[in-house]
Amino acid sequence: MPDRTDYSALIAGHTAVIEMINSGDAGLPVLTQLLRVAQPALGAAGMAFVEFAPSGGRVIAATGAAEWTVGRPLPANDPVTICLLAGPRVQCVRTDQFSNSLTSELAQRGLRRMVVSRAEIGGHTVGSLHALYLAGDEEPTAEHCGVVGYLGSCIAHMYGDQSGLPVHGDGPVVAALADGLAVVDRDAKVRLWNPAAAQVTGRSPGEAINQPLPFPLPPSGQVLDHRLPSGRWLRITSGELPGPGALRVVTFRDTTDQQRHDHERDLFVAVTSHELRTPVTVIKGYADTLTDHWESLSETDRRQAARVIGQRANELARLLDRLLASAAEAWPGDGPPAPFDLTETLRVAIADLPTDLRRRITLEVPAELPRAIGHRQSLATVLTELVTNAGKYSPPDSPIDVAAGADGQTVCFRVSDRGIGVRPEHVERAFDRFWQGDSGDRRRYPGTGLGLYLVRRIVEQQNGWVFLRPRSGGGTVAEVRLPRR
Repeated sequence: MPDRTDYSALIAGHTAVIEMINSGDAGLPVLTQLLRVAQPALGAAGMAFVEFAPSGGRVIAATGAAEWTVGRPLPANDPVTICLLAGPRVQCVRTDQFSNSLTSELAQRGLRRMVVSRAEIGGHTVGSLHALYLAGDEEPTAEHCGVVGYLGSCIAHMYGDQSGLPVHGDGPVVAALADGLAVVDRDAKVRLWNPAAAQVTGRSPGEAINQPLPFPLPPSGQVLDHRLPSGRWLRITSGELPGPGALRVVTFRDTTDQQRHDHERDLFVAVTSHELRTPVTVIKGYADTLTDHWESLSETDRRQAARVIGQRANELARLLDRLLASAAEAWPGDGPPAPFDLTETLRVAIADLPTDLRRRITLEVPAELPRAIGHRQSLATVLTELVTNAGKYSPPDSPIDVAAGADGQTVCFRVSDRGIGVRPEHVERAFDRFWQGDSGDRRRYPGTGLGLYLVRRIVEQQNGWVFLRPRSGGGTVAEVRLPRR
């Protein structure tokens, strides 16, 4: 070990490192070159740098007699890690004082002494720089310790510039962030990419570093909502980082769920206001007529007005039931599935339908139908929704067929109409909440888009399934299958 540091070699080598940075190099190449410059200037047998994350440390760069240590971990609870993260920022320690595998191997290879300096940013340790010396070398001097401390600060400055560091994208400053964080240069190329950024976008640090951002960069201080090709929504903000590097920090989070909830809320408001408008207007109109013209109306007209008010009030009640059921976690009144007579359930449900719908239905069931397993009361709701849908999307006087059957595992019933049919691409979408085949104030068919959504929820809660298919000759068949006893 030389008595004094070779400052001329150190300065010349450090100048070359700075020129590398100015020419656009970053990350490990620059860090490794700095270690190569420092090793002979300090008279060390080897140099190493350990990058720290919340889970512990890992050697990411090494030269000389320590080159074999690259990739070796230092667990967070290891005595060496604890020693490095505590006490003075610059220390001179002996490797044979520790018993972990890495320091034991260093000692066995004759690397008995090391000068260690923590690289810190704002009190957070991002890593530690190690100058390693052979057993026969003299004790490192205060001058050597000062130079290692200076180089540790230089490396910390590199981390502060976010120039391709941390290598694993999980430095302690950014690893704990729940939001995605990136630092980009003046060309909008990524210099830092934290773990949350990789999770949100599906791009690893290796795929993202030194590449353009995979989404637009909003002006500094502004917020941008952007949809990725995968369908995920991001809320992105950016700001300028102080310093000469013209770097910008970008934060972003996944707002897909929030976007979906906002969309459903808007649909809820639009659909309910549209569907409430008609019955409320009719009820108010007939109520005003009865109030203002009671004496001049005949008994028949009064009864007709009362009947219409009652019908529209029932529509409102049914709409409210649908809305409440669509927001509930479970179907009201559900208990354990039990055997029930599907034939009788269908007959009772059909008898409770409005007259103009009931007279269009033909029911066909086999003489002996096995009992189904499920909730009898909710199955009446399922039939009502399916028959109502069939009536709405088919000509007023066309028949609606209800048929039941069974196989070795299930009991089923089908509702068939002769209406407009269902497109293949809409077979699954029809079961989405608030989905409508057509939309806007000029929709041909009224409704909330909740009927089939509720049908699927009810049936699947009973371990059954429901699906739609085109009917031969035109129209749609809705089929419900339940476990049989």
